[in-house]
Amino acid sequence: MKTKKPVYSHLLAALCAICVIIVDQWTKNMVVERLSPPDSGRIVSLLGDYLSLYYIQNWNSAMGLFTNPILLVILISVAMLVLVTLYIRWFSRGPLVYKILFGLIMGGAIGNLLDRFIRGGYVVDFIYFRIPQIGFKFYIFNVADAAISVAVFLLFVFMLFTDIRQPKKPETVSTVQSLTPAGSEKP
Repeated sequence: MKTKKPVYSHLLAALCAICVIIVDQWTKNMVVERLSPPDSGRIVSLLGDYLSLYYIQNWNSAMGLFTNPILLVILISVAMLVLVTLYIRWFSRGPLVYKILFGLIMGGAIGNLLDRFIRGGYVVDFIYFRIPQIGFKFYIFNVADAAISVAVFLLFVFMLFTDIRQPKKPETVSTVQSLTPAGSEKP
C-alpha cells in the first residue's frame, strides 16, 4: 500500500516513534513510582503466573549482552545511525508499513537511550513473561523493547515475502509494433 503523499507517511512514522517514546517513558515512570525499590521481590500479576510486572534496573543491553555502559551507548547510537541510513536509502519510498515499523524501532531505541541518560546508565525493565509449567522464564523487558522486537520481526517477515525494491515498470510496446497497422505483417 503506497501513500499518495510521501510527506504524510514520513510524519506517520515519526508519530509512531513519538507515541512509543511517550508510552515507554510513562510506563517506566509508573513502575518506578509504584514498584520501587527494584528487585524487591514485589510482583504484580497481570495474567496469572504467565505475565507479571516486576521492576528491575537493567545496566546491560538487551538480554544482558554488553556490560560496559559507554560502549553500549556508542553501539546504540551507531545502530540508530544505521537504521536512519537504511530508512533513507531503502524504505523511504517503500510501502507505508515499512515506515511505520521503522518508526516503532526508532521510538523504542530512542526510548531506551533516553532512559539511560535520564536514569544514569540503566533502563527500567518490568514486563515479566514466563510459563511455570515448563520452567520457561523470558528476559524481563519494557515497552520500548517490545516495540523494537515486534517491529523487527514483522519487518523481517515482510521483507522475506515481498520485494523491497521499486516495482518494475510495465514493458512498453516497441515502436515497430505500435506503428504497424492492424492485420499487416511486421517487416
